[in-house]
Formats: sequence, structure tokens, C-alpha cells
Amino acid sequence: MPSVRRPAPVLSSLLLVAACGGATERSTQQPDAAIPRAVRIESLLSTLAADSMEGRRTGTIGAHRAARFLAAELERYGVEAAGDDGYFQRVPLARVEVQGRNGPQQRLLLPSADLDFDTLPADRVVSTEANVVGIIRGSDPTVSHEVVVLGAHYDHVGIGAPVDGLTEGTDSIYNGADDDGSGTIAVLEIARQLVEGPAPRRTVVVLLSTGEEMGLLGTRWYIESPVEPLEQTVANLQIEMIGRPDPEAGGFGRGWLTGYERTTMGDQLAAAGSPIVADPRLEQNFFFRSDNIAFARIGIPAHTLSSFNLHSDYHQPSDEVDKVDFAHMSALVEAAIEAVRFLADGPKPEWKPGGMDGLTGN
Repeated sequence: MPSVRRPAPVLSSLLLVAACGGATERSTQQPDAAIPRAVRIESLLSTLAADSMEGRRTGTIGAHRAARFLAAELERYGVEAAGDDGYFQRVPLARVEVQGRNGPQQRLLLPSADLDFDTLPADRVVSTEANVVGIIRGSDPTVSHEVVVLGAHYDHVGIGAPVDGLTEGTDSIYNGADDDGSGTIAVLEIARQLVEGPAPRRTVVVLLSTGEEMGLLGTRWYIESPVEPLEQTVANLQIEMIGRPDPEAGGFGRGWLTGYERTTMGDQLAAAGSPIVADPRLEQNFFFRSDNIAFARIGIPAHTLSSFNLHSDYHQPSDEVDKVDFAHMSALVEAAIEAVRFLADGPKPEWKPGGMDGLTGN
């Protein structure tokens, strides 16, 4: 049985009612801007990483519930819907049996030349999975056609084998508070701030993607069916695992950028005074391990912002909300807001010589 959690904040509980299809009681609460950011993001993350979301595994009711919650938040902020079904960009997936190291395994696959969905039994087709997509239109006629994609993946790994030895007993729900609940909530907060502040010069697409844990499925589908032309997309910034400080990045309120050395994005942010530094662990190949790589491989300067400190809760049931440092996360979200503003309003990042080395292939 999953362990018992501490009660979620009241604001988070009201959000969960809305996510599950009830009345949106949150509207009776204080306006967002009146709530300290750390309190606000804790409430949001407590909802997204709650046991009721069942670990947000792609293709499950928990992931669907999470998507509805995220779409409701974007709508509440006034972000324009950009999916093919409101805020939902439906991602066609099929459950296909493939041979693995331990025998036959089921995988979720996108349509391809080798996979005709029309020939599959109906129970093999997943029809509920979706990216959550919004758009904030640019205000400068000279560059409003240019696009910055701001993204995070909201999926995680679901319910798995119970793990013993936790203070509250065994736990089988992999809540993914840091991975990537923290990045997802950061994107919500950035979107809210962009809507409330001056309109960005460039257009910003907000992409909360599904299926990252299963091979970047949602991002790959977005690239197949972009809401704005890819040739007009000038940058992609993903946010992943910013819930805890990383001493190697400078600790509190600081983060690192994967692939910093590959484009001018990191240098431009540094020149603007950003606390975002270069990835200190190049041997981990983080540049290739998040949704940014799908954009980079088609020539778009793309990076992931993180403060992952290699904590042992990665892909474990212990990746819980109570492990998140919300003061740090709040400070890094502020840095991310400034970074997105810079990308939307300032010079376009460009590839450095040799920056695209190693990006061929899938």
C-alpha cells in the first residue's frame, strides 16, 4: 500500500477538486500575485505530485488528470489555447509488444511508416494522451512571427514496485515531485508572469509535454505537428528538476544550462546578469537526456535549465514534495522568468562553431 502523506496545503486541495472535474473553488482565494511565490508553487506542486495523480505515467488516468489540471491553470491565467482540442494537443499512441532484454514488453509508439494505426485493434490505441499547449502572442510586429518554445514534461513513471525503508513505510507511487513536477510548475509560473506583465516581443509557445520518460513522445509529436512553424522557432528552453539546490552550480537560487557551450544562449544570459551557469557535469550527457535534444537535432538552439544535484530520489517513490526546497525553487523560477523574457525580447541565440556536433541521428 502507498504510504500516508502529510496533508496538502488548502490551496492545493482546492486545485485538486478542479483537476478532478469539480467546481473551481480556487477563484474564492487570494489573487495569485498576492500570494508569495514559494507558497503558490508549493500548492501547485502538491497537486501535480499528489498520490491521486498516480505517478502521471503516460497512457494512464493519472496522466490524463494531470493534463486537465495544467490546462485549467493556463486557462485561468489567460494563456491562449493552442492545441487541436482546446489546450490539448492530442498525441496518438499505440500499445505495441516488442522484444526486450527480458522477453516481450509493451511500449507506447507514435505513428510511423511501419505502424499503421488503422490496422490495430481498438484496445491498442491510446486516445486520451495529450500535450498541454498554450500560446502568448508576441507584441512587436518585426519579430512577433518568431517563436520561443518554453517547455517541461509533466509525465513521470507511475506506480511501481513498493520500496521499503521509508519513514512512513512502503510506497509504490512514484510521484515525481522534482522530476519533472518542479519544471512543469515553473513553466506555469513563467506563463502567468508573461501574461500579467508586458507582452513579449516574440511569441512564446508553452509546451507541457507527455511521454518524455518513454522516449520524448510528446515533444516528438509536437515537432511533427507544431502550433507555429518550426522554421520560425528561434529557441527552446526546457525546465527540468529545479526543486533542490546544486552546490556545483553555486547552490541556492542558481541553476545550470545543458549544452551551455554549444550556443550563445548561456553567454547572452550571463552577460545579462543571470545566475544560470554552465552544466558542471558534462560526463552525464544531460544535454541529450531531456526534451531539448529533439529540438536541437532539427537545428533549433535548445537547452534545459536544471539544478539536479544527482540526489538519490531520482526515479524513486521518495521523490516527494516534502523534499523540495521551495525558497530555492522560487528564486530559480525568478531567474527562469528573466531568461525567458530575454529570449523573447532580446537577440536570438545562435549555434557556436561545432555546436551541433553529435546531433545527427535519433
